[in-house]
Amino acid sequence: MTLRNFDPQTADSLQAELNRQRDGLEMIPSENFVSMAVLEALGSIATNKYAEGYPGKRYYGGCEKIDEIESLAIERAKQIFGAEHVNVQPLSGAPANIAAYEALLEPGDTVLGMDLSHGGHLTHGHPVTQSAKIYNFVRYKTNAEGKLDLENLREMAIEHKPKLILVGYSAYSREIDFERVQEIADEVGAMTMADIAHIAGLVAAGEMNNPVPIFDLVTTTTHKTLRGPRGGMIMCKMKHAKAVNKAVFPGLQGGPHENVIAAKAVAFKEALLPEFKEYARQIKLNAKVLERIFNERGYRLMFGGTDNHLLLIDVTPKGTTGAEAETALDKAGITVNKNMIPDDPRSPMDPSGIRLGTPALTSRGMKEAEMAQIGAWIDEAIMNRADDAKLESIRQQVKLMTAKFPLYEGLEY
Repeated sequence: MTLRNFDPQTADSLQAELNRQRDGLEMIPSENFVSMAVLEALGSIATNKYAEGYPGKRYYGGCEKIDEIESLAIERAKQIFGAEHVNVQPLSGAPANIAAYEALLEPGDTVLGMDLSHGGHLTHGHPVTQSAKIYNFVRYKTNAEGKLDLENLREMAIEHKPKLILVGYSAYSREIDFERVQEIADEVGAMTMADIAHIAGLVAAGEMNNPVPIFDLVTTTTHKTLRGPRGGMIMCKMKHAKAVNKAVFPGLQGGPHENVIAAKAVAFKEALLPEFKEYARQIKLNAKVLERIFNERGYRLMFGGTDNHLLLIDVTPKGTTGAEAETALDKAGITVNKNMIPDDPRSPMDPSGIRLGTPALTSRGMKEAEMAQIGAWIDEAIMNRADDAKLESIRQQVKLMTAKFPLYEGLEY
């Protein structure tokens, strides 16, 4: 029995979501389009298997083929990133970070992490999170020029004597000097951790610096620029392997989602192909076009621009807010997300900025010419945010563009 025959309500919603993805411009930088091969593995029979434990050391029988799948994912990840040890079981990025803290820290230990409004992540020590109640997070910020100030980071490390220095961000758009961060950590006797959830695909392709051979531990999601299924991963030095594995299971979670791990294995194989390197290079080229367009049109770009896949843009000089801009762009068929800017005076639900990126559009095959047009549409939508007729006109033009870059041909629900 097909899904549509059994549950037409769910099928209708899935079809509508597929149509939304096909007809619109997906520009949330943490989103992407997986391949049909990844989708196939994600919906595979591996979802039926319980496999608590690790390859060769399971608490359930019948895991021989599951062990093969998980081992394949692990070995491919090691090859991509040059990792000594890899755990592919974390369910997503936040659980991976929580497990990493559990592996490296004791309650009350001090961690230097980036402030959320300056490009960090909730799990990097924001007071609302559980981790902030367990560990002593000291949050650093970018400088007046909007860049990561490593000399200030060094001064803070000397002052606070952290057990762990954490870098890697969710909205910061510049390259990171991981070797210099490691030098600072060595000076104060701290361990190092990088969260490369956003830039993992660019790192995998050699388009951004790779912290894995340098740092004690690196976490990532497997979606975003890496273009795999929604999931997480921890890579670390061999000396931390036992603690990491124990922190993930049984410390934090039970049976791994082996269908997701199968999809990770497929995505990692894709990341080893020459075509993936070209895709990652194009992501950056496309982001640079948007940087130029927004500079020309008078927007204020946080951190002075971009070295990666995303832009964080202050829209208040245009007389609007991030929430208003997001709503207007939704009406125009362009999906971004409202986002805090450094030291934002506004609230998280109605901040001063928007965050947007190029991974999903690049996966569809769009290049510089399309980015120039899209940048112009974004500006037009923001400047005409109260004009529904204008926003609908842009939406129709967006549909004409997306029709030239088909998505999931043959897939219907």
